[in-house]
Amino acid sequence: MVNHMMFEVLVSTVIPVFNRPALLREAVASVLAQTYHPIEIIIVDDGSTDDTGRVADELAIQHPVEIRVLHIVNGGPGLARETGRQVARGEFIQYLDSDDLLLPRKFESQVQGLRANPHCGVAYGKTRHYPYGAEPGQVAWKRTAEKIETLFPSFLKSRWWGTSTPLYRRSLLDQAGSWTALSNEEDWEYDCRVAALGVHLVFCDEFVSDQRTHGGERLSTHGSSDPRKLKDRAAAHTLIFSHARRAGIGFEIPEMQHFARKLFLLARQCGAVGLGEESKRLFSLAQTASGPKKADGLDFRLYRMVAGLLGWSRVGRLSCYLDQFRFGT
Repeated sequence: MVNHMMFEVLVSTVIPVFNRPALLREAVASVLAQTYHPIEIIIVDDGSTDDTGRVADELAIQHPVEIRVLHIVNGGPGLARETGRQVARGEFIQYLDSDDLLLPRKFESQVQGLRANPHCGVAYGKTRHYPYGAEPGQVAWKRTAEKIETLFPSFLKSRWWGTSTPLYRRSLLDQAGSWTALSNEEDWEYDCRVAALGVHLVFCDEFVSDQRTHGGERLSTHGSSDPRKLKDRAAAHTLIFSHARRAGIGFEIPEMQHFARKLFLLARQCGAVGLGEESKRLFSLAQTASGPKKADGLDFRLYRMVAGLLGWSRVGRLSCYLDQFRFGT
């Protein structure tokens, strides 16, 4: 159960980490450097097999007031974040991946924004994106420099911020519920579940965080060819569609049409790696998301006919091969 002992004005930062001791030190330092206090940091060591657990414990010894460490069996980022959320005591919650950084005024700016806009449940600002070790520029990543009132329908096109970008009211996340056990696109699904609550956003017009790319293993790589990752993506897309429909997003809206095309593409990719059941399910969702008129279109009818003849896996492989031939990817 969620810890219901909440301290007003406290900001809780949840940092899941797996085998990143040096990056963890930098992430934690960026939270400790916040101009806003009080804060707490919950490090969730997700079954690390190197020095990460020891580094986390050392950080807690050095900063006993601010830092707590939880050691769990490896279960992926979603379950690790949920473990941290369960014990968080703050009125506001920040999720931070261990390879990213918060800029010093993030909490000050975003808490002030939420205080000034009590009808809003999430505050966000501009995020920078750059390779680890490079000098960050002053260019906002994705759509984080735009003032956007709500997460839907725009989040059907993409998750246009990073995990480090938003600051949430804890009461909102209690309504949204638990993170899933998915390890791919679990963050997009989570934010779409938040979006389905009709949450309003407050935009803080300054840079608040850094997303950094590096040479280490990332869960998001090979997401269009790895069967395990595609299975998670199929589950996430299915949930995202249900969240959008629950929020009343209509089939005629351009963002829903875009998402329908993504469902069809993912259906083909799943089929290509042998995930026939997932391919069939996503194809059906793509038809539904396209709306009644387009659902009976020639492309859908032909694909279903060929799938009936060859099977969902074979038609997926054939379709992806033709996509590569046409687009040179």
